[in-house]
Amino acid sequence: MNLFKAAFSISAFTLLSRITGLVRDAVNAALFGTSATMDAFWIAFRIPNLLRRLFAEGAFSQAFVPLLAATRAEHGDAPTKALIDAVATVMAWALLLTCALGIVAAPVLVWLLASGFDPATTDAAVLMTRWMFPYIGCMSMVALASGVLNTWRRFAVPAFTPVLLNLSMIAAAWWLVPVFERRGIEPVYALAAGVMIGGVLQLALQVPALLRIAALPRIGLSGSGLRAAWAHPGVTQILGKMGPAVLGVSVAQLSLMINSQIASWLGAGAVSTLVYADRLMELPTALLGVAFGVVLTPQLSSAQAKQDWDGYSGLLDWGLRMVLLLALPCAAALLVFAEPLVATLFHRGAFDAKAVQLTSFAVMGYGIGLLGLVGVKIAAPGYYARQDMKTPMRIGIAVMLLTQVFNALLVPWLGVAALALSIGLAATVNAGWLLHGLHRQRLWRPTAGWLAFALRVLLASTLMGAGLAVAARRIDWVALGAHELQRAGAMALAIGIAVLVYFAVLTLSGMKLRELLRRRV
Repeated sequence: MNLFKAAFSISAFTLLSRITGLVRDAVNAALFGTSATMDAFWIAFRIPNLLRRLFAEGAFSQAFVPLLAATRAEHGDAPTKALIDAVATVMAWALLLTCALGIVAAPVLVWLLASGFDPATTDAAVLMTRWMFPYIGCMSMVALASGVLNTWRRFAVPAFTPVLLNLSMIAAAWWLVPVFERRGIEPVYALAAGVMIGGVLQLALQVPALLRIAALPRIGLSGSGLRAAWAHPGVTQILGKMGPAVLGVSVAQLSLMINSQIASWLGAGAVSTLVYADRLMELPTALLGVAFGVVLTPQLSSAQAKQDWDGYSGLLDWGLRMVLLLALPCAAALLVFAEPLVATLFHRGAFDAKAVQLTSFAVMGYGIGLLGLVGVKIAAPGYYARQDMKTPMRIGIAVMLLTQVFNALLVPWLGVAALALSIGLAATVNAGWLLHGLHRQRLWRPTAGWLAFALRVLLASTLMGAGLAVAARRIDWVALGAHELQRAGAMALAIGIAVLVYFAVLTLSGMKLRELLRRRV
């Protein structure tokens, strides 16, 4: 398997997901801007998403995927299918209980994330939380399906799945919002309905893909079925690994919760400002960090099972080189070209010039820490593939505390932008710490030529960034909003030239890109 082609296939679908996500957010921004009602929606949507990242895509995937890959490599498909059935049964019962409790506890959950809201905004957030909480059930089962499909090297469906959520929310904004307005219902509630429809569609998409590889889980609906699943040794092992993994992932999610709390006290629109900046930051982290992490994790687990430590180190080294090659220019773009990006994507309707300025500052904060945010996605699987959940957990706790130190120092000075900057700076420390541990254990042994490689990437990124900075300053991107197509064309042209400059400089400096892209396992 060509690693870059596998990662590229994920990135292509992820790019489609992120493009539709940006369209979704552009529609939302035009309709609701950075208003208090939009703050309420984002907090309500963040609650199931936090749990999804904490349990489904976080602790569960980190414990499940390495065990699944190792079981298939060592024992074959039949024992692997038995493991899938047992895990799915336990998960389904746990999700039913979780969703019921979440609906009841919605007021407490909203208060934990945004105690600074006024009563009307709080009430709206509570109601939408109750509407959307079952989304965590859909997405947890999607996470299980994605782990199975990725282990079978079927990357396309998991990568495409998020597109359905975006399309559902876009449709809700276009069609349901006017319906809700005519009936006297708060229009933003239409977005909550779109989220639930999207969750069901995402889950339904997994069924035919799992059937094609004969891995559709058989869920035990009776008490005896649950007891049998609970007794499966793989379930016991996953639960044992999930404890430290939950703690490790929860520190990152706790940082997000604290940031939401702080933002809720910074005035109406602060939460939404941070969310829109998140969207631009998540584009490169998903295209690069998530894509390469998804491809590398099963391969690292397989190398671990075979005790192939040279292969293990080589996989990590390749992943880290790809991160530097592709994430550093993205970081430069977010740092110097933030305002053109934000203005072109969001500046229309209720999203005014002030919102552009505030969101641009937050995007720049993420740009400073983008290498760290992406690097963690590559370094952490180096531990998870070896079933080492405790080391990332310990590092994560320290980094969470460091994030709050940054917040205390920077928020009074920079406002909402400081929340993005603190996360980026702390992620950089996190990535460096994880890499130091991998190097110290000799799990990652840098191959020859790293310094020359890094200098070439730095030179190309600097020249590219300088060109983008000139374009950002020479054009009034907010005023150009009177001519939408002209603004979009100018941004596309600037980015296109920047990409050409970047790769031209790399080529002229002697970098052999083909060798890097042809890595196989």
